[in-house]
Amino acid sequence: MKTIRITNNDNVAVVIEGELRGHKVALTDIKAGEKVIKYGYPIGVASEDIPQGAHVHSHNLHTALDASSAYEYHPDVPAVVPHESRTFMGYERADGKVGIRNELWILPTVGCVSKTAELIAEKANARYSFSLKSGCSGVYAFPHPYGCSQLGEDHSNTQKLLLSLMQNPNAGAVLILGLGCENNRIETLQPLLEKIDYDTERVAFLECQGVEDEIEAAMAIIDRQMALLNADVRTPQPSSKLVFGMKCGGSDGFSGLTANPLVGRLTDLVVEEGGSSVLTEVPEMFGAEQVLLNRCVNEDIYNQAVGMLTGFKDYYTENHQPCYENPSPGNKDGGITTLEEKSLGCVCKSGRLPVVGVLGYAEPVKVKGLSLMTGPGNDLVASTALAAAGAQMVLFTTGRGTPFGCPVPTVKISTNSQLAQKKAGWIDFDAGELLTGKDLDGLSEELYAYLLALASGDVTAKNEQNNYRQIAIFKTGVTL
Repeated sequence: MKTIRITNNDNVAVVIEGELRGHKVALTDIKAGEKVIKYGYPIGVASEDIPQGAHVHSHNLHTALDASSAYEYHPDVPAVVPHESRTFMGYERADGKVGIRNELWILPTVGCVSKTAELIAEKANARYSFSLKSGCSGVYAFPHPYGCSQLGEDHSNTQKLLLSLMQNPNAGAVLILGLGCENNRIETLQPLLEKIDYDTERVAFLECQGVEDEIEAAMAIIDRQMALLNADVRTPQPSSKLVFGMKCGGSDGFSGLTANPLVGRLTDLVVEEGGSSVLTEVPEMFGAEQVLLNRCVNEDIYNQAVGMLTGFKDYYTENHQPCYENPSPGNKDGGITTLEEKSLGCVCKSGRLPVVGVLGYAEPVKVKGLSLMTGPGNDLVASTALAAAGAQMVLFTTGRGTPFGCPVPTVKISTNSQLAQKKAGWIDFDAGELLTGKDLDGLSEELYAYLLALASGDVTAKNEQNNYRQIAIFKTGVTL
């Protein structure tokens, strides 16, 4: 049986071929109550005696996590060694951000006009021609069911998400489409709009109840916006303008060996070149959070990160749910047993450099470098929030495969080559080559070259080719 031992401290190894591919086997006898070590850290406790060579999974391993666990700051902050920026061709915006696409986005304020938004986008896409290299690259509507009958934090989350998406630099123009009688009507957004930086020439508003024919009224607005978009051209831009969003979904036993470390290397590279990356999925930090906390650049950022973590635990307990109801059935099928194991693999995406910022849900990036953002593990909700944070693309690692995409290019990076071959219509890049002799540094350079070509409009992500684009909004409370 061919296996990989990740660190010298591990007492389990990962099987890389055969029926148990991605699962763990014991390297030594492990007594009941002893810690099981993977990635050099405990991933749980043996629930029975495990003999050397035995399969280690849900039948003999359980989590050791406790919601009451306290945190301490033991700073271990690595230095950032600046590197010269690389170059891509992008669209510079009035606020200094740079888009890698030049799209017109239609954002409904309420679910009641979501279908209207889609019809408007269909009509616009039939009327105009598009190019990835210059001018407008497409018109897209992002339907959702919210914006009315919401209270408190839910209502606020819907507003924050839509307003932050409006500022993503991939949106060269935005049409905010309202109904007129909803809680989240356009006039209630105006005070919030006054607090943010956006291009008033390129953002338009339309209340459907206030016009006779909302489709034609929208098309008249889009005609004006299209004239601006079609005058836009790509110009050389430094990689310091890039913002990577990081997400994993449908993880397997190889996620922490291949795709996630590969994305971690990309994170380090872009940060060293002056750019930014954002890590979310707070519940999938549980069990590995101390790794991130010790990398917080100072005690203030550490305290903000602790507040994010404990706030998410409170969210679970206030809803009478266990904090550690994870991994998913698909994760377990792929060889992941406990949340500690999943989280230790998940945080590999963050690389090794300092945590310099902590963001609220859907809050735009504030400082260059690696930031943590409040958000759930749900693929659609978390990826949408990353786009709202300003990510021009999301690096999405997966061991099981998924077709979906959020508003920005959602680059699917497979943890194993079998998935890349089986679902070639979903997967953009194969990190499974790391299991067959490819070097991490070499493969990271290949991935970076692909991402710069993607940013320049030379290639498209599979979600773009398949027109898989959607948003999902974080919901925590009641619906009226």
